[in-house]
Amino acid sequence: MVHETAYYDLLGVRPNASAEEIKKSYRKLALKYHPDKNPNEGEKFKLISQAYEVLSDPGKRDLYDQGGEQAIKEGGMSGGTSPMDMFNMFFGGGGRMQRERRGKNVVHQLGVTLEEMYNGSTRKLGLQKNVICEKCDGYGGKKGAMEKCSNCKGKGVQIKVQQIGPGMIQQIQSMCADCQGQGEKINSKDRCKNCNGHKVERKKKILEVNVDKGMKDGQKITFSGEGDQEPGLEPGDVITVLDQKEHPVFQRQEDNLIMKMNIKLVEALCGFRKTVQTLDNRILIISSQPGEVIKHDDIKCVQNEGMPLYRDPFERGQLIIQFHVEFPEKDWLPEHLMFQLERLLPPREDVMMTDDMEEVVLCEVDERTKEKNYSREAYEEDEEGPRGGVQCQTQ
Repeated sequence: MVHETAYYDLLGVRPNASAEEIKKSYRKLALKYHPDKNPNEGEKFKLISQAYEVLSDPGKRDLYDQGGEQAIKEGGMSGGTSPMDMFNMFFGGGGRMQRERRGKNVVHQLGVTLEEMYNGSTRKLGLQKNVICEKCDGYGGKKGAMEKCSNCKGKGVQIKVQQIGPGMIQQIQSMCADCQGQGEKINSKDRCKNCNGHKVERKKKILEVNVDKGMKDGQKITFSGEGDQEPGLEPGDVITVLDQKEHPVFQRQEDNLIMKMNIKLVEALCGFRKTVQTLDNRILIISSQPGEVIKHDDIKCVQNEGMPLYRDPFERGQLIIQFHVEFPEKDWLPEHLMFQLERLLPPREDVMMTDDMEEVVLCEVDERTKEKNYSREAYEEDEEGPRGGVQCQTQ
């Protein structure tokens, strides 16, 4: 029994969600609410990262399920990792020390189809990035003209002190407006006309993203050193995260492909032949033998017709087929022919009537009454258990 569900609600998953579902949900939400993409959603990004930090760790998740957020705090397990560190660890960016030595990583989500993951493809990714200004070689102007910012004394930040109550003061740190956090500035007459003293300029870069056969949803493709450039720092990476689109026929489960196949009752009992178009446009003929009974929800498989294995594309997983048997509609067969059909089918089980038995009439369920009863049962279940049952339609 889960004590509270706030962390699960933040990630949009159920309390019984698998680790993979939690990971996938965090990936999409972290990219959506990252401060670079949504500067006004910093608090939301922080809460999402905190929830993932707890739910991605089996020990912390178990503690949270038993005692909620209070148990996490009492256990001394909260606040150990910053939201940006959590994001960078998830997307392969490293922690604080790496951000000091290198520029920040740029993460892009790339929607890909199941066909592209099956056959492999090359996609072009266009992005705008900062590059060292070619005119001034990253100096921002004439060499030697750069001087320490007098406003922040070269620190790049300003600290303001304000009184918030009797005997209480608060320090607020903000980026220096004069030098834009650089700690140094250059006179307007000496600034580079190309970059206006910013040391970098914006340029468009086209990257070719090779989606190899068998790659999976959430897999990362890293372009080392292709992130924004900044004087004195090694450029960060551009990380492309594959986001698999839904397919109308197939679902992927690791290296297997899963599909549903509708067959009629006669096909389930007497055999069938069906065609399936594969993701590389081949046509497979799926068949069963006469007398091989296929039951509703039966699962069969075809070997080596699933997804190619990543980096071993000549090997493939299974094609798993779940059968849905379509039964005939009411009154499909004239009553005088029922006897002939019954002679061909396995014998039915007869019931011997006795005096203490009571025969009743079977009728259709009234859907509106059923929904009403389910709603009431859910409300009353915790106190007294479900009351009342599903009613039948009256003519």
